[in-house]
Amino acid sequence: QVQLVESGGGLVQAGGSLRLSCAASGSIRSINSMGWYRQVPGKQRALVATITSGGSTNYADSVKGRFTISRDNAKNTAYLQMNSLEFEDTAVYYCRAVLLRTGGMFYYEYWGQGTQVTVSS
Repeated sequence: QVQLVESGGGLVQAGGSLRLSCAASGSIRSINSMGWYRQVPGKQRALVATITSGGSTNYADSVKGRFTISRDNAKNTAYLQMNSLEFEDTAVYYCRAVLLRTGGMFYYEYWGQGTQVTVSS
């Protein structure tokens, strides 16, 4: 069994900051990439940022310069530091990990349950 548990969401004023965490637990042998996605009602889930096991990062244009993704491989945890938050950042944020389970042969993607981020204007 593998679980991704997000935390750190909440309500913040525009211009403020939040830090999201995503902890992966269970029978995990190796994690390839980890990432954050977000979704608002009526729209598709969209990429926010990803990070590989080697530390290479990728960001959506809308968050470049404001958000920073990082990870602690020893803890199987990814973080998303969100600064200068804007009303448009309001969404449910989901963590995604591509990982190999103990005893498995292939990498599969797993998703967390999501955490709400609300930015008041």
